[in-house]
Amino acid sequence: MRQLFPLLFFALFFALLAGANFYLAKRFSFYFDLRNPRFMLATFAGLTIFMLAGIIGFTNAQGTFANSVYIAASIIMGFLLYLLLAVAAVDLLNLLVKTNAKMQGLASIALAVAITGGGILNAQYKRISKEEIVIPGLHSSITIAHLSDIHIGHFWGPKTLQKIVDKTNAQQPDVVFITGDLFDGKIRLTSKSLEPLTHLNAPVYFVEGNHDGYSGANEIKQKLRHIGVEVLENEVTHFNQLQIIGLNHMRATNNDPGMHGTAAKPSMQSVLSQLNIFPDKPTVLLHHSPDGIELANKYGVNLYLAGHTHNGQLFPFNFVVRGVYQYNKGLKKFKNTSIYTSQGVGTFGPPIRVGTKSEIVILKLKPSAK
Repeated sequence: MRQLFPLLFFALFFALLAGANFYLAKRFSFYFDLRNPRFMLATFAGLTIFMLAGIIGFTNAQGTFANSVYIAASIIMGFLLYLLLAVAAVDLLNLLVKTNAKMQGLASIALAVAITGGGILNAQYKRISKEEIVIPGLHSSITIAHLSDIHIGHFWGPKTLQKIVDKTNAQQPDVVFITGDLFDGKIRLTSKSLEPLTHLNAPVYFVEGNHDGYSGANEIKQKLRHIGVEVLENEVTHFNQLQIIGLNHMRATNNDPGMHGTAAKPSMQSVLSQLNIFPDKPTVLLHHSPDGIELANKYGVNLYLAGHTHNGQLFPFNFVVRGVYQYNKGLKKFKNTSIYTSQGVGTFGPPIRVGTKSEIVILKLKPSAK
């Protein structure tokens, strides 16, 4: 059954795409009084094919043309999603308030454009999210900055990274943790793209994410080490009063099927059992996805930092992600282990956020009250 899951997933995915294209073609043929819906069906099918080909085929492509195709395909993806939802919303509203067909069509387009445009603006605004967490064993407070899912690539480059660095420095953290997906494709995989990280006014620790693997994890790590970033690969290190465990992106246990190419890799279960972890020392675990909280708790982790989920990034996928990941966003707790899952400071695919936020996470770790 496990082997059939990918086939069933893709079959369902393409069935939903076909159904959405047919629905949009029928509605816009009705809105604008087109007797033959084939033109609209061909239009939406063509946009869908361009969207899929542009995103899948040009993620790691380089050059101006490839960049233009990827950008166009990604924005079309977001626009088509909100056009579909806008048409459905207008159809429902029309059950209560009757309007002419052309007005329904124009309202659907205007609503989709407004949401897409607003989502693009929202994705560019980097918010500061602050929390305080009590960590037993600390002698004094430590302020940490948690950055995840920056996705340097077709949309976000060194200028955006510099803005993130400036906002992070303004919070005066003692240490910065980056929990993966620093890159999103090879197009900006250069030392120049990473140069802003040298302006951070605190030590920086990094663990890889799944998109770093797609982009070239070894090259990324080499460049990061060259600029003084501490890259952690299934190892334990120490900063100030903290014990830091840094893991590559991997599945939680040996029995997990593994997603994003993690099935052939070690698991958190096997790696953690081999590390020299001091259970009584204040401990922070860095891992890209919020998996294996039970294992983190078993090995005495006080704070687990992760990203990966983007909290769905685009409404209504935030509800889908909530169903997949128990720890889908923000600060939560499992027994005596706190976990913060960042919604990410960048975006994957469309440079759009609707119902979610791009966040720089600032956590003040405080000692227990005496």
